[in-house]
Amino acid sequence: MTKANVLVFAAALIGLTGGLAEAAPAKPGAPSIVLVHGALVDGSSWRGVYEILRKDGYRVSIVQEPLTSLDADVAATKRVLELQDGPVVLVGHSYGGTIITVAGADPKVKALVYVAALQPDAGEGTGELVGRMPPQRNDIKSATDGYLYLDPSKFAVNFPDLPKAQAEFMAASQVPVSGAAFEEKPAVAAWRDKPTYAIVATEDQQLNPDLARWMYKRSGAKVTEIKASHLVYISQPRAVAKVIEQAARAVK
Repeated sequence: MTKANVLVFAAALIGLTGGLAEAAPAKPGAPSIVLVHGALVDGSSWRGVYEILRKDGYRVSIVQEPLTSLDADVAATKRVLELQDGPVVLVGHSYGGTIITVAGADPKVKALVYVAALQPDAGEGTGELVGRMPPQRNDIKSATDGYLYLDPSKFAVNFPDLPKAQAEFMAASQVPVSGAAFEEKPAVAAWRDKPTYAIVATEDQQLNPDLARWMYKRSGAKVTEIKASHLVYISQPRAVAKVIEQAARAVK
């Protein structure tokens, strides 16, 4: 297929799908918001937060990173950042925090929001950081090719604030993450130079809340604590959207 044909085909797909979601009027001068998911899920997990932000008048994009390596996941995020006009608030959940720590160095990014997210320094791997204060539970398994997943039979107990049916579906639809991605070390730490906001999920069983507090204190982040599991952005989307909007309003 020639490049011209590819573009025509893509335009046809956009035409077929463009009516699925009506864009809300954007707030004049407001930054765009880019959401980055963590391991074991895909971008659709942000839907609750996305819908609130859109209703409140923000332009929102969601990254679908491949979870194959930190470099590839950062590249996927940069690809979305390239499409944004004007300033951006970059938001990451869980391992997505490592991704935004690197991708957030983009000059378009004016603020970072860490949602129950890892926040490594330059030269500090995700796995290394987690090992400093291990989580309450460790139900992660490794496939023979080194990709990691959460034991489906333990999924619901790890996220008790999700409806049972939703937890069962998410257990069955996991997106395994390359274990090697957790060993890769960020070359930069964008939080050292940019306004940073963070959410601690106080009932988090995957990211030790004390580790989260330590990381966020180190970065000087404006911290909000929410009584929720690691998937706080799914169980309490309004509370998470409120923090993101706080960051967005502060962008000049």
